[in-house]
Amino acid sequence: EAAIERAVDGTDPRLRSLPRYRKQLRPAVLQAVDHVVAMIDSFPAAQSADRNGYGQDLRLAALFASADRMFQVFATDAALREFLDARPGVTGPVMALLLAERVEKHVMGIEMEGETLHRDVAQVVVNFRGHRLVDPAASEEKSRHQLKRRAFDHLLSLALQRIAEVRSERADLNHQRALLRRKLDTLSNGGWGFDEADKLVDQPAELQAELEETERQLTALGADDRTLQAHLDITADSLAGAAQQLWAEDLDLHLDQMNIQRDPDNRSSRHIRLQELHNSRGRRLVMLPVSITLGDLPQQDDFFKAAQRFLG
Repeated sequence: EAAIERAVDGTDPRLRSLPRYRKQLRPAVLQAVDHVVAMIDSFPAAQSADRNGYGQDLRLAALFASADRMFQVFATDAALREFLDARPGVTGPVMALLLAERVEKHVMGIEMEGETLHRDVAQVVVNFRGHRLVDPAASEEKSRHQLKRRAFDHLLSLALQRIAEVRSERADLNHQRALLRRKLDTLSNGGWGFDEADKLVDQPAELQAELEETERQLTALGADDRTLQAHLDITADSLAGAAQQLWAEDLDLHLDQMNIQRDPDNRSSRHIRLQELHNSRGRRLVMLPVSITLGDLPQQDDFFKAAQRFLG
């Protein structure tokens, strides 16, 4: 029941005016919940993201150029900073899901074949950018619980996108569509789902006020039953098809130490298996659950002093 009400709040609260909205949403919500629970439970165990872990785990070595770079990314991560600021006494490891975008770049490089040096050889370099942490927690169980909620919310944001894109000819429905789009933007800025961290705002009170004002305008606008039924149908359809809306796939890479793609039988090739999150909008993000040892992270003051020295 709570998931049904969250689905309504996350899309169009006016759906509550329809007499049988709970009955129509219930099967779809159950399918969505089952899907996200199974998907998150299938994620690999958290990898120790310490100096030893970096030296032993090929996934971390592929994702970060060095252990120091990894610690710098963690130390300046907004979600981790917020978590630690709210819990100043935390000393144990912190569990979180590491996300990054995979980018393949075609370059011309140099290669050795036996004792012969070949120049201008076509190569594909795999880079990872936009590293960020989501749902940090004091235990892996708590982190996964938060990830399940985030995945469900992401399904709702995808349904809301479909609702906001429904074309209409009437001026009031066009205004309604604009309000739904504004709500979607507000929820995205609030961290629903797996969107980019740099879109998040630092004023949650202002964000909540904007969301409440959008909801107020939507309620005042009203809607005919046909429009609301269409929104309900879209929401139910999106949740019932959760496996086609959000899913995880294995990603097998064969890279050398410079993250250049190699044939599997190449002596410098290292087989690296990661997981990648996909959604129906074409978004994809490499993911890795990590366990972060707080003592390995540089102090903020030291980090910024080092940055100042580097910049002169």
